[in-house]
Amino acid sequence: MSPHLKLCQIAIPKFFVRLMPDLLTCSAMKPINNLFKTPQGDFKLVRFPQHKKETLRAWDAADEYLLQYLEAEGKTSTNNAPRILIVNDSFGALAMALQTFKPDVQLDSCLAEQGLINNFQLNNIDLVNITLLNSMMPLNGYYDLVIIKLPKSHAYLEDILYKIQPHINPQSKIIAAAMAKNIHSSTLKLFEKIIGKTTTSLAKKKARLIFSSFTNNKVTNSPYPKQFELEVEDNTFLITNYANVFSREKLDIGTRFLLENMPQPKPYKAIVDLGCGNGLLGLVAAQQNPEARVIFTDESYMAVASAKINVENAFGTSRTAEFLVKDCLAGVEKQSVDLILCNPPFHQNHVVGDHIAWQMFNEAYAALEPGGEFWIVGNHHLAYHSKLKKIFGDYNVVASNKKFAVMLSRKA
Repeated sequence: MSPHLKLCQIAIPKFFVRLMPDLLTCSAMKPINNLFKTPQGDFKLVRFPQHKKETLRAWDAADEYLLQYLEAEGKTSTNNAPRILIVNDSFGALAMALQTFKPDVQLDSCLAEQGLINNFQLNNIDLVNITLLNSMMPLNGYYDLVIIKLPKSHAYLEDILYKIQPHINPQSKIIAAAMAKNIHSSTLKLFEKIIGKTTTSLAKKKARLIFSSFTNNKVTNSPYPKQFELEVEDNTFLITNYANVFSREKLDIGTRFLLENMPQPKPYKAIVDLGCGNGLLGLVAAQQNPEARVIFTDESYMAVASAKINVENAFGTSRTAEFLVKDCLAGVEKQSVDLILCNPPFHQNHVVGDHIAWQMFNEAYAALEPGGEFWIVGNHHLAYHSKLKKIFGDYNVVASNKKFAVMLSRKA
């Protein structure tokens, strides 16, 4: 069979041909309405990073449902002024609507953090109205109301629930919001196990709310971070993973395939583990290239904290490295590195897409010096090779199996 796809010749009815211009016009992208209307006020919200042809809003029906519920039930009456904690509010939709109560807002993603800051600035709202906490910072005091936008990771949700335990009491209200398709029986069992009595709302615009009250009255420490041992060639590494790190309890098969096909050691000067997660790629590269400067970068605070612990466990004080909680390669100078390793993510929370890969590949090209190498691993169906060819001009398949390919592109 030819490797090139051939277009099928199909007889198209004439009436359909006449309708095609109108159909194309109707299907053309319409500008996204960025006005977020809530009982607490109207706000302009945009996603972060912003894309020229954005097709998604910076909030969902679960955000709307939650804010409508709070207003209808009088849960945020200014006469009562509850102390509020908001967790995992990606672009600040909830924090902005509830900013008059000066909530604490905890996030694991620096992208979510920057998105929130941008939206506050866009609406001329002073950031002193909220207290921003990253996921590695401790909570303080008791909360009357805890609001959680359900994360994609079951483990991260588990960690969140354990960490709020010492900061709630039987009078505290815990409310989680998500699209109904992302709420499973295992989700509700987690709330029941860690917090206590749990119920759900009826669905509204395909969104649902979870209500939980602290009836267990037994504070238990989070089981995270977790550890496992990893053998690479003749070395055994103790790997520590915080809850929101991909593949927390074992090595994921994509990373394993790249580790089995790493670049041969040579006089690399500067190596980057891009989207480092727990830092395994950079860790092994650091071990194989002892003279190289190594940079670990990820948008997750938990990921970078995991990578830092893993490097310290492996090398103690004998090896230094840089750890950046940044958007892709922000903070890495252009044409300053000669090797970048990457196992690209293909989703941002619940949103699946290739925009992160495009950004990573473009920024990798900018960060590499001439002759620098970009090594990635990816599922075949993601077609990363076409992106590499467009950005770098060419690519080589270093290794391939039924599911993954390890590819290399060099900057001319």
